[in-house]
Amino acid sequence: MNFLRGVMGAQSAGPQPSGAETIQKLCDRVASSTLLDDRRDAVRALKSLSKKYRLEVGIQAMPHLIHVLQTDRSDSEIIGYALDTLYNIISNDLEEEEQDDSEEENSQKQVEDLGSQFTEIFIKQNENVTLLLTYLEEFDFHVRWPGVKLLTALLKQQGPPVQQIILVSPMGVSRLMDLLADSREVIRNDGVLLLQQLTRSNAAIQKIVAFENAFERLLDIITEEGNSDGGIVVEDCLLLLQNLLKNNNSNQNFFKEGSYIQRMKPWFEVSDDNAGWSAQKVTNLHLMLQLVRVLVSPSNPPGATSSCQKAMFHCGLLQQLCTILMATGVPADILTEVREQKNVFIKPAIVVLLMSMVNERQPFVLRCAVLYCFQCFLYKNQKGQGEIVSTLLPSTIDATGNSVSAGQLLCGGLFSTDSLSNWCAAVALAHALQENATLKEQLLRVQLATSIGNPPVSLLQQCTNILSQGDKIDRRIAIQPVIDGTLTISHGKARDLE
Repeated sequence: MNFLRGVMGAQSAGPQPSGAETIQKLCDRVASSTLLDDRRDAVRALKSLSKKYRLEVGIQAMPHLIHVLQTDRSDSEIIGYALDTLYNIISNDLEEEEQDDSEEENSQKQVEDLGSQFTEIFIKQNENVTLLLTYLEEFDFHVRWPGVKLLTALLKQQGPPVQQIILVSPMGVSRLMDLLADSREVIRNDGVLLLQQLTRSNAAIQKIVAFENAFERLLDIITEEGNSDGGIVVEDCLLLLQNLLKNNNSNQNFFKEGSYIQRMKPWFEVSDDNAGWSAQKVTNLHLMLQLVRVLVSPSNPPGATSSCQKAMFHCGLLQQLCTILMATGVPADILTEVREQKNVFIKPAIVVLLMSMVNERQPFVLRCAVLYCFQCFLYKNQKGQGEIVSTLLPSTIDATGNSVSAGQLLCGGLFSTDSLSNWCAAVALAHALQENATLKEQLLRVQLATSIGNPPVSLLQQCTNILSQGDKIDRRIAIQPVIDGTLTISHGKARDLE
């Protein structure tokens, strides 16, 4: 700091110069000094002032810092200082200060405006970004790491234009992929964050990153970090995988063809003792399950979804999901996410699912997730619809009463005193009848025992009785689709008799 004190002058020499004046003197020194040591000291001083005097340093020093990057690349120390200084004036990461809410909101807006404006100035010349990309190839830690942070900040501030510059830069994306192979974890981890920003909402870059072996490297990192038991690094890798796969059919196909689905199986291995899940593990499992949903989303091409489903079945991933579904001690929000895996649902778990749906002690979101899963299972699935309705018919009911069927659970929920059970069961039953006239007709045969000693009544009659009662409007609305489906068939049969 001797150099900085020399620029500012001794206290006994008179009034201290303002921050802007000091910064101007430092900029003059960077521009005019012929000695590298002098320039390096001046840039280091600018770095130390860049957080407190962000605006002044940004306005006065940016052209000089860019010039340093262009002319002094043989000295890694001055390059590192220049990159750090540019990061400080472009990034919106501020140290926390005590402010009231209104001051904090205004300050944050000003900070965001500054970062965006300085980024716009920096990227106005495309070669500035291209120059930065060359520094990311340097192995020196004091150059590569601040370069990664600076490019990440630029992408956060002005994503689309920076993406476009990198996309047209020769080997621009490929240079960044090398960060994932860096043996220094801090650079590798920040490289993952950089690629998150780079791939956001840009299908062209997503494809390049995927074909540059990103899947292999990310899955290796996840494995090294402990899969779902890993820390924030696993979360960051999973977020990057989502960027690469979501709504990108080409990458999804490449992921499947590369046998990467099989490598997801260990993610869902849970121990017998599931007590005490950490918040990070819950977050990781959520993201892992969301990736499964991305691969089997109904919005994907039908053939792509089907092939991913088959791959999940054959590699045992589906069985792992079912194990989680049946396990004890798994947090409710993870069970909710598992049960929303609509396109990898299997029939043996259906009774367990419905038990949760009609149990009023279960969380609301969990019960809704079961209903959603059940609806998707029955969608255009006449065989599945038939199996559900058959459990309601007298010929298939277990006379010993030793087992609980899906039909019994639905009927129990339909006539429960719990309004949500009524709603869920009625909607589920309506989906079992949807666009299936044969099953609607069979449902007319269903007889229910209302109480001991009284004759049974038909399901249709019991639904009508509920509808005629004046209480609980939501219950009556839920019952209506079931009645509509069965009445249509009932009236048709009456017309045939006439």
